[in-house]
Amino acid sequence: MNWAVIRTGGKQYKVAEGDKLNIEKLDDTDNESVTFDEVLALSAEGVVTLGKPTVEKAKVKAKRMADIKEAKIRVVKYKSKSRYTRTTGHRQKKTQILIEKIES
Repeated sequence: MNWAVIRTGGKQYKVAEGDKLNIEKLDDTDNESVTFDEVLALSAEGVVTLGKPTVEKAKVKAKRMADIKEAKIRVVKYKSKSRYTRTTGHRQKKTQILIEKIES
């Protein structure tokens, strides 16, 4: 099985063809296909290639499925004995992608 390790949004993901991922939101909203050039490791037909820091000429092509939001996270600030409480929330924006092809 072929797989690759890509870096996007400050995180690393191990991907294979046909995988669906939720990654940090991508800026280009009108583009349906996405190409990841930062391939850190690559496994093709049982041979693993490690990059220094990236594997040259390796690309991962993906299809953009949707822009979504994660579940809300509640953030609470509290100070005892002073009646101070503040509650805020945050929803991280993500992009859902489908890995189509791993090229070496």
